[in-house]
Amino acid sequence: MSADPVTPLRILAFAGSLRAASYNRALLRAAVEVAPQTLAIEVFDLLETPLYNGDVEAQGDPPAVAALKAAVAAADGVLIATPEYNHGVPAVTKNAVDWCSRPPRGAVLDRKPVGIIGASPGMTGSARGQSQLRQAFEFTNSYCMPQPELLVFRAHEKFDEAGRLIDEPTRTYLGKYLAAFEAWVRRFA
Repeated sequence: MSADPVTPLRILAFAGSLRAASYNRALLRAAVEVAPQTLAIEVFDLLETPLYNGDVEAQGDPPAVAALKAAVAAADGVLIATPEYNHGVPAVTKNAVDWCSRPPRGAVLDRKPVGIIGASPGMTGSARGQSQLRQAFEFTNSYCMPQPELLVFRAHEKFDEAGRLIDEPTRTYLGKYLAAFEAWVRRFA
């Protein structure tokens, strides 16, 4: 891990939605735009990641899973943008965490700093999905940042049709969130 405060931290980010026009994918694009120069955010696409299956795992990680695990292992921290489906964490998000929790001893998420953000057209901005996801990181022994939270509610009003975050207060708060996340990751570097 990078311990020097001048060296940019490597942050692996993924969105828990497969939709091309996902607000959470757009939120990660905005994070890349507003991130301080001391954070290098790489966005990983989960589109090719298969559903977790122990029989598949027993034959060896599929290429998309191996790539995900390698990217998480190489990162100083992980940033997850998760939507909320039916008051909970969506399968895409949880599936990525499930793959990265394997094998149980020595998984790439073990002692990895994690940040969770999310956007939703609803009024809670993915709060329940984020809360549920935090529970998974107790098992993975990951260091999930407790505060601040970033809950982008009424996302359809904050992004334009091209998926650009146009709401300035949200952009400003995203920058503050990323500064806090950088400090959180550096605590464990």
